[in-house]
Amino acid sequence: MSTSLSAPTSAPTPPQRTIPTPQLVTAMLKAYEHVSDLIFSPGRAPQVESNGELIQLKFKGLEVLTPQDTQQIARDLMGGNEYPVRKLEQDGAADLSYAVPGVSRFRVNVFRQRGSCAIVMRVIPNRIPNLDELRLPAQLGEIARLRNGIVLVTGPTGSGKSSTLAAIVDRMNEERAIHILTIEDPIEFLHRHKKATIHQRELHSDTPTFALALRAALRQAPKAILVGEMRDRETIEIALEAAETGHLVLSTLHTIDASKTVERIIGTFPVNEQHGIRVRLAKAFRYILSQRLLPRKEGKGRVAIIEILKSTMRTREYVEKGENEGKTLLDAMRDGSTEGMQHFDEEIEKLIRAGIIDKETALSYATNAGNLRLAIADLSENTEPAMTVPRDRVSGNAEVEIER
Repeated sequence: MSTSLSAPTSAPTPPQRTIPTPQLVTAMLKAYEHVSDLIFSPGRAPQVESNGELIQLKFKGLEVLTPQDTQQIARDLMGGNEYPVRKLEQDGAADLSYAVPGVSRFRVNVFRQRGSCAIVMRVIPNRIPNLDELRLPAQLGEIARLRNGIVLVTGPTGSGKSSTLAAIVDRMNEERAIHILTIEDPIEFLHRHKKATIHQRELHSDTPTFALALRAALRQAPKAILVGEMRDRETIEIALEAAETGHLVLSTLHTIDASKTVERIIGTFPVNEQHGIRVRLAKAFRYILSQRLLPRKEGKGRVAIIEILKSTMRTREYVEKGENEGKTLLDAMRDGSTEGMQHFDEEIEKLIRAGIIDKETALSYATNAGNLRLAIADLSENTEPAMTVPRDRVSGNAEVEIER
């Protein structure tokens, strides 16, 4: 089956679905609290992810999606934007943004699978969250006052990296009269001018690549630059150059902790260049924040765990010279609480003891489950209340009415 969205003029028009896409998306978003993603897959009912769990939604007239349904939804989401249509046909996947006015904005990925279209829509809140609302450590407010250097926010997809960066940029926007430039794929949170002036550029519609936009940014007089993702060697190299020439650079990587982040950056370069990159990165980095989202007890949402590596004489040495036994970035974070550092397992232990997450869930997310298990050995099993699951979550299905 062809997944081309530009069918020949002689092809028959597929039958019109009974539920228009904006109404379908709105109903899915309102079906549960804490919906983070909407998923459309042929052969399944429309699904939402709530608190890290997929739930099928049964709509009258749309109990099971057909390949024609997902193809039509993809057309509706892309609208008149030719770039994602071309990208889907050439590469098999396309990123774009979509909005239902007055409801929400979404980061969308349309991709081919088994000869048909599937779609994942990440929900972007209408309002930019602040650091307090996200319950992020107070010391992250220092980042908004930095004048130069590199700040990296890392973690797996869906761990809240974009929200954290948006909150930091918003704090900067409220406190400093500076020029801020963002380069995103696609634009997620919409920043309005406050004390700062903010320009937001979107990949493909405003610029072809992160690297080109970042190179151009050096001539556009920003004090702070947000780069959506450090995707390649050229982008990393220009980001280092920007930091070295007095700019503050904020970006993300899909790495699980500070140590892996440093090694990912260094490993992007040829061996003969790696020592020089280590030296430059050691001087340029200010913070590496790594995030994980853990489910709360009783299915009541998720909580962010933040690991914080800060630039100090010790951490700069470990980045420049590499880690050795007894001289690791994790060791530095364990010893660096007075300097505002913290590591995952210590923060996870605090949440266990506070009764916010249960032991077994916590251990599955720990960096070193064995060490964490020893640290909480004093907690008896009967201190763990049973996790209760709402009845409709057990089946993973829900009946939903569309508002007309």
